[in-house]
Amino acid sequence: MNHIYLDNSATTQVCREAAEKALELMTQQYGNPSSLHALGFGAEQELSAARRVVADALQAKPEEILFTSGGTEANNLAIFGAIEAKKRFGKHIVTTQIEHPSVLGCMAQLEKQGYLVTYLEPDVQGKISAEQVADAIDPETILVSIMLVNNEVGTILPVEAAAKAIARKKAPALLHVDAVQGFGKLSIQPKRTRIDLLSVSGHKLHGPKGVGALYVADGVRILPRAFGGGQEKGLRPGTEALPLIGAFGAAVRALPRPEEGLAAIQDLADYCREKLERLPGVVINSPADGLPYLIHFSTHSVRSETMLHFLSAKGIFVSSGSACSKAKASHVLTAMKLPRAGIHTALRISFSRWNQRSDIDELIAALQEGMETLAKGAL
Repeated sequence: MNHIYLDNSATTQVCREAAEKALELMTQQYGNPSSLHALGFGAEQELSAARRVVADALQAKPEEILFTSGGTEANNLAIFGAIEAKKRFGKHIVTTQIEHPSVLGCMAQLEKQGYLVTYLEPDVQGKISAEQVADAIDPETILVSIMLVNNEVGTILPVEAAAKAIARKKAPALLHVDAVQGFGKLSIQPKRTRIDLLSVSGHKLHGPKGVGALYVADGVRILPRAFGGGQEKGLRPGTEALPLIGAFGAAVRALPRPEEGLAAIQDLADYCREKLERLPGVVINSPADGLPYLIHFSTHSVRSETMLHFLSAKGIFVSSGSACSKAKASHVLTAMKLPRAGIHTALRISFSRWNQRSDIDELIAALQEGMETLAKGAL
């Protein structure tokens, strides 16, 4: 049975270029980048090449890119590393209620250590205003951590406004941005936007799982969380996972330019929204000006898990929320104050450059069938 994959915000199919590069680096250029012989030197060149590719995508310098095991580690290193470096200046942190669990988990630990965390509340579309961010920052704010794109509803958050507010209020804060859902889809220029720390991940853009990167702007000091052989400027020590890193670089190199990819996906998203709005009872929770790569909606009739498995049996794969939340009620939708029926019947579809309108047609037909035939149950 052919399948239709519409869960690209959870993970993506590895592209051919990335898979071939990983195989090459596991079977041919397999040296340790720290070794001094020819095979090690070749591996080091591959590592440097991948670093340049990721840096170029961010219009950054290669030395500003540190490779990690993924977005979660990058977020942890950025947050705890920044706090350790800045703790003498204050104990206040600003973030939002709709961050990824890898950020909120860090905040919970920091609160246990006595830090004061301000959690900005979204509106009903998951939006955080520039005024909210500015009002929350004070002279003792040492970190602002705000995602670029929300991973459940696609809201684009006011990152640039946060940078301006930090400067205007003369706060000692570093600005950390979780850009995992936006990297490769939006044009991101951390230097121009005055972002200090920025996290990205490989498996959201057709690279392998287990690799990501942290941008650390020139002149920004963070402290390490692990200690060892000094790789990655001593901030992420340990032998680099070169096959994954090289594949990550290959996947980034294979991406279309963000504006080109965005135009094609916007057309697909508009088509999908139009079809969804014709289904009785369906409410789209994603804002119209959010990232078009994902659309979040509620059927208000069939529970999420029931519909998800119904679609899966037909070879159509979607999500009932963040893949990192498993079966828990979405903290994002709860913060948005969606009604109970909206939360418990919510689904997220997310696109890649390989999706087509025919995928949407099959999804809509299956959704309509499911809404007409499945047991509604208590919501």
